[in-house]
Amino acid sequence: MSSPPVPVDFPVTYLEGAAILQVPVRLTVLEAVSFKQTCQNLIQADSPPKQIFIDFQNTTFMDSSGLGSLVGNFKNSQEKGIKVTLRYVTPQVMAVLNLTGLDQVFPIESLQQLPPINTDKTTDPGKNNSRKPEPLPQTHPSVASWMKRVIDIVGSLVGLVITFILLIPIAISIQIDDPGPIFFKQTRCGWMGKRFAIWKFRSMCVDAEARKSQIKNQVEGAFFKNDNDPRITKVGNFLRRTSLDELPQFWNVLKGEMSLVGTRPPTPDEVERYEVPEWQRLDVKPGMTGEWQVNGRSKVRSFEDVIRLDLKYQENWSLVYDLKLIFKTVTILFHKNSGAV
Repeated sequence: MSSPPVPVDFPVTYLEGAAILQVPVRLTVLEAVSFKQTCQNLIQADSPPKQIFIDFQNTTFMDSSGLGSLVGNFKNSQEKGIKVTLRYVTPQVMAVLNLTGLDQVFPIESLQQLPPINTDKTTDPGKNNSRKPEPLPQTHPSVASWMKRVIDIVGSLVGLVITFILLIPIAISIQIDDPGPIFFKQTRCGWMGKRFAIWKFRSMCVDAEARKSQIKNQVEGAFFKNDNDPRITKVGNFLRRTSLDELPQFWNVLKGEMSLVGTRPPTPDEVERYEVPEWQRLDVKPGMTGEWQVNGRSKVRSFEDVIRLDLKYQENWSLVYDLKLIFKTVTILFHKNSGAV
């Protein structure tokens, strides 16, 4: 895990019973922890404000941690009956909200609806209003790498050819063992927390999701694993051991929702349990393989280990490093202890 972030001051002013919290130029993990704590102090005050305005007029960069703190503050405020409204949202921040669909969730007031705020750091909001839409934030070099994207496209096309070749025998095996759908669809969170549908060959019984609450979680933290999960079918056990169940994810890679190499794609319920620093793992695209795959994914027993491996990938990333991880993945696919995610 990384060292604790240095606290950052967030100016708060009051206007007619409403608290106005100004966000700095950048909202990354260094600022996000303080941002969440400042909102918590407002919410838990003896006389909390009836409404909190979060002012983004100076903010030109927000990463996954910043987004996570914003989501957390919004949920905590709702629980206390305090309305949270975003104001003076810059194009850079709006691009992130559009990506994740949060522009349809957060109340966002236009400039015409808002009175001016007298603060030393206030800039002319009209300038923000006239800006052209900004590109999405480059939270990590891998996200902006066109060569990585080319490798993903070529690799996914090759992978889909293999998938089509194996589709019929795998489909027949699944049907004979446990009649039902051939594919399993599940919602996962990708880059910046954007949700997408991940595809796999079904390796569990048809009512697996409904029975999940009955299965003991053998790991610690915000993810789920059980080595002897009774929901896994006989054919499913083979598919998982050989990672053949993950072949349909080449479609996710081709669409750009995933990469061949990246971090483990979490489920929405896992993300809801994240603390602000843990959102850093969403600064890169999730991958079909990665550090967690080649370092004994079946042996990972705590969320701390998942975060450590994901941050290790982000710190060491290069195209050569990706190719090394792909090669290592191929060499361990049929290892009896490779396990499944």
